[in-house]
Amino acid sequence: MSTTKVLCVENHDEYLDALQYMLEGAGYEVVPATTGAQGLILFTNLNVQGVLLEYDLPDVPGSSLRAEMKRIKPEVPILLFSGVGSQTPFLLRFFDSYLRNAGRPEWAFHDLEQ
Repeated sequence: MSTTKVLCVENHDEYLDALQYMLEGAGYEVVPATTGAQGLILFTNLNVQGVLLEYDLPDVPGSSLRAEMKRIKPEVPILLFSGVGSQTPFLLRFFDSYLRNAGRPEWAFHDLEQ
């Protein structure tokens, strides 16, 4: 069984540790990065299935980094977030659900559109 690998780019160590802990608890292999430059290098060189990307990075705006990542690997889902707080468990459940269902055909979601 292969583990889904996700890149997590967050510049605050304590938040990165918390995100890594929660993602690993959900069964993901987490590749951490603390700067946009480091995240881009890892994204380019590794086979990751998803990215959690902090919006407010000190070295590059998260939106610019996301655009560059999508140019390089448009098929990889990238979720921008801003800070860790009470919304984080919901954000991670959404990310988890998306990654687990990304390969499902559109017709599989028809019951959700009602």
